[in-house]
Amino acid sequence: MKTFFLLVLAAFTCFRASAQVTVELVLEQEQFLPCETMPLAVKITNLSGQPIHLGADANWLTFTIESVDGFVVMKNAEVPVLGEFDLESSQLGIKRVDLAPYFVLNKIGRYKVIATMHVPDWTATVTSTPKPFDIIHGAKIWGQDFGVRTGTNSAPEVLKYTLEQANYLRSQLRLYVQLSDGDESRIYHTESLGAMVSFSSPEAQIDRTSQLHVLWQAGAQAFTYCLVGPDGKVIRKETYDNFGSRPRMSVTQNGEVVIIGGTRRGAPMSSPVVKAPSEVPLAPAPK
Repeated sequence: MKTFFLLVLAAFTCFRASAQVTVELVLEQEQFLPCETMPLAVKITNLSGQPIHLGADANWLTFTIESVDGFVVMKNAEVPVLGEFDLESSQLGIKRVDLAPYFVLNKIGRYKVIATMHVPDWTATVTSTPKPFDIIHGAKIWGQDFGVRTGTNSAPEVLKYTLEQANYLRSQLRLYVQLSDGDESRIYHTESLGAMVSFSSPEAQIDRTSQLHVLWQAGAQAFTYCLVGPDGKVIRKETYDNFGSRPRMSVTQNGEVVIIGGTRRGAPMSSPVVKAPSEVPLAPAPK
């Protein structure tokens, strides 16, 4: 009887401790296009009065997504979360993941994501409040098939780049690139390229290496250029100002795509880094 009481007491203590550890989910936006990158921040707050050790087990943090009508979204794989760390009492820890590659989110609708955290030291679990989001349609403005070499003496695989625009923030129109198979029955990746003005007509050109070049107007005098790889992901992004002439794309004789006109802004890291006097190390005293 005494042993039973101790076991019950231990379980009750673990329950009270786990109740002081909370998991909160934060999405950067509430609406996404099918297969769009979906960054999620998992905020873990420890108010249990004792440190907790997390991240040692591949399943210490798991995710489920379901539609509002109860349909569970199929997984491609478990979201990778390995990485050990200690969270002291009264500390907040943040784990960042991208859900898009691990869930089949290609149907339009209303969904919710839930995270479950397992605390091995307490044999307890903590579940987050469901975080709702929407998968929406974008307006297609351009599309082009292209071939990708799959091997020697074999036909190339046919893929397709599509440019879409969506106004999920109502006050900001954004341009997206989508990579799919030729008939768009399977979407592989969708990525936001950036803001655009409503009257912009993006220029798009596929080069001889199957990379996509996109140039569009993003502001009153500003233009954005993106280079997208055959995997649908952005390789390079640049900003041009309409000073003296409007930037535009041109194809050279050897098939390279270049930007002519306009004035390219310098990359942020190209400027010298200026440190405060307190951050500059003192010179060694003369001997």
